Parts: sequence; structure tokens; C-alpha cells
Amino acid sequence: MDPIYLDYNATTPIDKEVASAMRPYLDQYFGNPSSVHSFGVQAKKAVIKARAQVAGLIGCLPEEVIFTSGGTESNNYALKGFAFANRDKGNHIITSEIEHPAVLEVCAYLEKNGFSITYVSVDEFGRIDPKDVAHAILPNTILISVMHANNEVGTIQPIREIAKIAHDNHIIFHTDAAQSTGKVHVDVNDLDVDMLSIAGHKLYAPKGIGALYVRQGILLEKLIHGADHEMNRRAGTENLLEIVGLGKACEIAGDKLHQNIEKMQQTRDLLFAKLKDALPEIKRNGHPTFCLPNTLSISFPGIEANTLLSELSQVAASAGAACHTDSIDISAVLTAIKLPEHFAMGTIRFSTGKQTTSEEITEAAGYIIDVAKRLKPGSGNITGPIHTDQRIRLTQFTHGMGCACKIRPQYLEKVLRDFSPVTDPNVLVSLQSSDDAAVYKINENTAIIQSVDFFTPVADDPYHFGAIAAANALSDIYAMGGKPVFALNIVGFPDNRLPVEVLQAILRGAEDKAAEAGIHILGGHTVEDTEPKFGMAVTGIIHPDKILKNNTGKSGDLLILTKPIGTGIIATAVKRGLANDEQSAEAIETMSELNNIAAECMQNYTIHACTDITGFGLLGHLKEMVASTGVGAKIYADRVPYLPGVRELASNGIVPGGTENNLQFVSGFVIWDESISQTEKLMLTDAQTSGGLLMAVPVKYAEAIRSDLIQRGLSRTSIIGELTIDRPGKISVVIN
Repeated sequence: MDPIYLDYNATTPIDKEVASAMRPYLDQYFGNPSSVHSFGVQAKKAVIKARAQVAGLIGCLPEEVIFTSGGTESNNYALKGFAFANRDKGNHIITSEIEHPAVLEVCAYLEKNGFSITYVSVDEFGRIDPKDVAHAILPNTILISVMHANNEVGTIQPIREIAKIAHDNHIIFHTDAAQSTGKVHVDVNDLDVDMLSIAGHKLYAPKGIGALYVRQGILLEKLIHGADHEMNRRAGTENLLEIVGLGKACEIAGDKLHQNIEKMQQTRDLLFAKLKDALPEIKRNGHPTFCLPNTLSISFPGIEANTLLSELSQVAASAGAACHTDSIDISAVLTAIKLPEHFAMGTIRFSTGKQTTSEEITEAAGYIIDVAKRLKPGSGNITGPIHTDQRIRLTQFTHGMGCACKIRPQYLEKVLRDFSPVTDPNVLVSLQSSDDAAVYKINENTAIIQSVDFFTPVADDPYHFGAIAAANALSDIYAMGGKPVFALNIVGFPDNRLPVEVLQAILRGAEDKAAEAGIHILGGHTVEDTEPKFGMAVTGIIHPDKILKNNTGKSGDLLILTKPIGTGIIATAVKRGLANDEQSAEAIETMSELNNIAAECMQNYTIHACTDITGFGLLGHLKEMVASTGVGAKIYADRVPYLPGVRELASNGIVPGGTENNLQFVSGFVIWDESISQTEKLMLTDAQTSGGLLMAVPVKYAEAIRSDLIQRGLSRTSIIGELTIDRPGKISVVIN
């Protein structure tokens, strides 16, 4: 069953008429518009026509239209271009708190470059009071930029009134009309604006094309330098294919504006009526009158938005808040309208389009109501198995990704700093050593190791998740040189979201992995949760004199890593549907692999220190090792083994939040060689689940240990660096 698309504010499909208009320019009319031969002339005619079509929609002269790569570039050109070209007249700019990042980030950049910015607040509906803009004007104000309509709540701003205030004070006015153009009447003369930004993919044109209206006489400093394209205002050969598409989309938008407004408003209002009737507790955000006809921002109190959306596989929409382990990231817009957190964390934006049907709305409303009622706090609504007609993807029922959703290491360190030191002489390992397990001495020959791990799915298959979680929990015992004895399950499970068969499969995976380790799971504890979580508390034994800690490495030791890294990145790709079967299978195999072979091998050699690589990533765990040992470390980035596809995924931004937190965490401790790219930095700090062991071993044993591990089947074992006497507590990352 195809999902129902209700996210038209994010992007629109290319209109069929637009695609038809573009098609000849894929191959037949391929000339460069700057060429003087017939091929170039045909291309130039197409650009001229498209420019007139855009101008016709917004009521300006064709020569006032500059083609750009999209709304973001248009906003950048308007703000930066005007600011830098007119800084001799003043350096103060006024904008609003609820602008798109394509404006807010530009303003932040300008603040770093000598400009001052005033951010005007909005009311509870997300609307600006023009008087507040007037009060913000200073003698050195040169530009005011306020969006026409908000992308999240749909509120339309009093642009004409603000523009009048600007012009009465001889100030230029710009509006970001990316969300409004094609949805409501947008005319630069009616609005009385000086500059206006358009994004093609918001009005059924392709992605990667946009336009900026600049009133005649306004001077902008060029951002892109080169030849004299676009009337010498934006260098670069014109994107002919997409310019044609934008022009046609603007023509269609103008011709069918009123009927499209009526249709979008009908479907939007139908959706709200159905939701409000079944769920009277919901709250609608945005202005009740001055609002885009297609935008519906709804708050579902007491329900986390990303939990609801993960359940709504049949409906495409956008969340207004992202819930993490230690925080809730509420959007700037919802914060600006002072929406209470109880509502904000459950806010979803539905946006209809000209292709949305009443039948789709009725069907979508049914899905939304069903899920919301099931997730409503205190509903007691246990409906039994869900999604029985399709394979359950377990990663879709969680917010974070396994160890990648751990509390930020900086935050955790701050919390643990206040704990009192342990004085019991029988406690051999505790919080003070940064190890992931505790060790208590029973007698001269025996000590108990206790460890616990607990996290959200990193694999779609429940059985695999259970096996991986068990392997991860057992790893802490192996990393200390111990032998596991028994385990207890720890379960968080949404029994109103998932059938009991899923929990049974998770437990079977864990049980089989425990059996592989030679132990039994003797019981455990289960609680109801909004997302599936699983882990184990593992008890092991070790001789008190043979404990391997992470703070006993010595200068000169070589560092051996027994597994490739990148599981956090792969798991994120799996969740997003971007990992291929081979990548997913290899990551599952790696994470499911016990560290018992490495632990057995270590018994035959002198090992100074050891830790397993999990949620804080390779450099995060190495940081703990060097900080507590009083030595430095050097990592050879080109020797670190990675899972297949990790670099490609990371370079395309497919990185879990936990990995980004880890990179920030180690920033003060790592000295990066200038040749190390941002992608490689993220790979080296990737949050791992059931990663390999990192050993600090004397040089004379290192090659023998590596060879032994490879012969035992750990084929990706590598010597990746060394501990040094230089720069204690610091890690140097270099290319060998």
C-alpha cells in the first residue's frame, strides 16, 4: 500500500505538465544559452520565456528575476548581497524569530562579520506585530527580512504593513516567500517588497532551482563570481532544464491558483475536522485566519511526535520536536510561539497539496486517529498485534539508534563527577576508573564482575536485535578478562505498539547468544515503554590479580582493535532505508559476534589495558584510557578498519546524533592532522554497538597477538596506533 503524502511543505512532486515541458531539454535542446549558434539560441529563448513566466506569477518585470539554485541561495543572496553592498550605509538588520534557517543562519553569519541583528518576537499564533518592527528600527538599520508565510504553522505575516514601515524609514525590505508562492496570491507590488525569494520545489518544479526578485535599482554584491550570466548578477551556466521547469510551474500556479487554494483548504479542513472530532484534546497551531490554505500544525498532548510518526508508516508528515535520551529538541518556531512542552513535543505538521484527495484524507485520518488513541497516555488500549500484513522494521519504533542514543558523554561526566569516592577495599573497579563494569573481590582467588547494558534497536529484525544486545552486554565482561556466569534480561516494551511475538523474538535472540557464551539467562525485569529497549545485566568472575582495566596502559604500547567500526552509521542507514542488504548483513554479523575469542587470546599474552568500543566510539573510549593512564596516544587513521560503505554513508550525512555528540566530546582532547576530513572524524568517533576490544599491548607481543587473532577468525584485527609519552591525555590522529 502506497503511503499517503501529507508533507507538501517539505517538497512537492514535479507536476506532469512541468515534466513534459522539461523533457525536450534533456536531449533535444541541450545548448548553452550563452552560445550564439542555433543550439544556444534555442536554449536562450527557453530561459527568456521562463523568466517571463516567473515574473508573471509575482507581478514584476522579467529583468528583476534572477535564477538561483533554490530558496536557500535566494535568501543568502538577498541578505548577504545587500548587506555587503551597503554596509557603508549601516550595519543593522531586522528579522524575526521564526525565519527559516536559510535566513537565520545567514543572519548568524553576518553577526560574525560586523553586522548586528534584531530578532523580533511573534505572538501565540506565530504572527509579528508591525509595531514591534517599528520599535526595532535604529538609525543604522539598512534591511528588514520577514518571511511571508511560516513553513511549520502556516501563519501569514502582515507583509504590506511591515514593508510600509520599512519604506517610511528608507529601509529595504525582503521576504522569504518560498512557502507561499503558488499557494496564495503573491504579487511584489501588492506586498510592496523590494526582494522576494522563491523555491521551485515548493510549487511543483524540480529541486535545485529557485529565483530571487530584486527591484530595479537595488545593488547586491555578487556571491558567485565568474562570467556575466544572469545579467552579471550570478555567474554560472544557467540550469536550463530546471529553469524551464520553474517557469512552467509558475505559469500553472498562476492559472490554477484559486482552484488549488480551494482544494488544499478543503482537504486541510477535512483532516482537522476528522481529527478534532475523534481526538478533542488536540491543539491546532498557527493563525486561524491568516494561514496558508494547506498547512495544519497539530499538537497531540502527551504523545511524542516522532513516536507517532514512526508508527504512521502509511502517512508522510513532519515532526515539530525531536525527543532524545536527555533532551527534547523543540523547533524554534514552536519555542517562539511559547507552546507548552506538553503540546510541543507532540506537534506534527500535515500539509496538503493540489493532488490530495478527500479519499486520501479520510484514509489518513483513520490511521492517525488509530495510532494516537493507542499511544494516548493512560488509554489502557492494548490492541494486540499490529502491522500483521507487513514485516515489522524494529528501528522504525525508536527515536535513537542503539548506543547512539546514549546520554551525551559531556552530560554524563558532569553527573558522575559529583559521586563520592568508593572506600571499600574489596571494590577493585568502580566509577573512578571509567570502566564499563564494576569488580568486587570475594576472596583471594575470586572477584565478581558486574555489568549492564540497555539500548534501543540497531537492527530491524527482533531476533538479531536480541542477539546484538546480548553480545554487547557480555562484551564488558570479556574486556576485563573475565568469564561470564549468568545474565538477567532488562526489557522496555511498547505492548500497545508491537505484538508480543516481537518481544519473544528479541528474547530468543538473546537466549541463543547467551548459550553461545555458555551461560543462562536466569530472569529479568520488564517495564512498559514508548519504544522497544533491551539489554542484560551480566555477572562474571575473574581472579583479582588478572583484571584488565582501561587505565593501566603504558607508554610505548601498541593499540590493537579486533573489529571494524562504523556500526552506528550503518544502523542509521538501516533506519532510514539507505543501507543495502550486504551492508546491513555485515553490520549485524559484526555486532552479533562475541568478544570471547579475543578474550581467550588475551589470556596467553601480556596485556596492559583493554576496553571495548561501544557508545562513546573509538576515540571516546581511547580518551578515557589516556586520561586515566596519564599517557598520550597516536592513532593512524589509515589503519583503522571500517565496515563496507561507512565512508560513503558518512560523507552523505548519514550519521547518528550520538556520533556527532562524540565528536564534540573529544574535540578538546584530539589533535587532528590537517589531512583528516570531517567525514573521517565522524567515522573515528562513530557510536558503536557491540564493537571490538581495544588492547594496549607491549610492542614485542603486538604482532604475535594480531596474527593469533586473525588465525582464530578475527580477520579484520589491526594495529591502529600506540600510546606515547608525549602530550599526556591527548590523542593525535595522523595518516601513517
